[in-house]
Amino acid sequence: MESDEVRHERVDQEIERLDERLRSLAGELHAHPEPAGQEHFAADRLTAGLAAEGFDVRRGVADRPTAFTARYGTGRPCVALLLAYDAPPGSGHTRGHNLVAAAGFGAALAARRVLAGDSGSLLVAGAPAEEPALARAGVFDEVDAALVFHPGAHSWSWTPLAARAELRMAFHGRAAGLSAPEPGVDALAALVQAFTAVAALRARLSPGSRVQGIVTHGGEATDVVPDLAEGRFGLYARTAAELEALVADVTAAAEGAALSTGTKVELERLADSSHFRDNPVLSARFSHHLAAHGIHTTPPDPEVFADGSGVGEVSVRVPSIHPQIAILDPRHADRTPEFAAAAVSSRGRAVLLAAAAALARTAVDLLAHPALVFQAWSGFTDQARAERTGR
Repeated sequence: MESDEVRHERVDQEIERLDERLRSLAGELHAHPEPAGQEHFAADRLTAGLAAEGFDVRRGVADRPTAFTARYGTGRPCVALLLAYDAPPGSGHTRGHNLVAAAGFGAALAARRVLAGDSGSLLVAGAPAEEPALARAGVFDEVDAALVFHPGAHSWSWTPLAARAELRMAFHGRAAGLSAPEPGVDALAALVQAFTAVAALRARLSPGSRVQGIVTHGGEATDVVPDLAEGRFGLYARTAAELEALVADVTAAAEGAALSTGTKVELERLADSSHFRDNPVLSARFSHHLAAHGIHTTPPDPEVFADGSGVGEVSVRVPSIHPQIAILDPRHADRTPEFAAAAVSSRGRAVLLAAAAALARTAVDLLAHPALVFQAWSGFTDQARAERTGR
């Protein structure tokens, strides 16, 4: 069997051969930003390239037209490389997913070429903002590790992603004109009261928890008491358990507002995703390989919790990594024009190649060493137990 050093050197050589191809792919995706669910150009480019390399490609996974899987090899261990390629609507690749997709694609090709014919399998999961759908559809049920990186303003060994839920809050009252003999029941007043209660709730939120609401419907005319008012609230917490407690608190605020105003409230949970459960065994391995390419990571700032991400749903099912690698300095944030520009900058392209190599090295380590897979699963089990028991 080849030594680790030889395999890693071969991975690096493959990434060097893929250099121009990966830079070109990242540039093409950047030039064709597509919102989640509409990434037809990106899905076509990625699946065509994977099929040409011998991967068995399946489109429309989990009833998502632009989601796909591509498998090479059979059996276990199975290592998944996650590709995100959606862009926020109307703002271009301000999250740098063009780099996420190109790095995962390059890692898949390099790992396949190095390990062709060996036991185990690679699974490329094209999950454009749809990791929860793929996870719940069973895509990762036979996977032993899920690997993905994300560009950012810091170089962290893992990203503290919050558990997230979105609630729709609809208050129903009774419409009436301002001069009507019988007064109406003001649905908007109930929604405003719910906002006030949520604002008071913020004062006692646990660290890492946040609530942000918007009004989506508040009436049609100023001379009519509205019989319907709607809002949406995004809820974030450090863990799934803390999120459920926060959902209960916001629900109580809505029900209290309805009771005190004589309205009826309808609550709907629109979307949710788990917190991210980092796997230290895998994160340490990735960080080691990234350092070999000149980029050094640190643990994340303990005071910072990023927005929720669908990758959390994968991480509570399978040992996973989600490191962040800086493509610009910490004064900037994603979802900005500066971040979009950084995603096609020389620094962004350097991060792309280093991340692809570190991902591929980590993948071949897992496929070559069953003991490493065992260690990752042991750590995963211990973390899951600690989350359940609070110890």
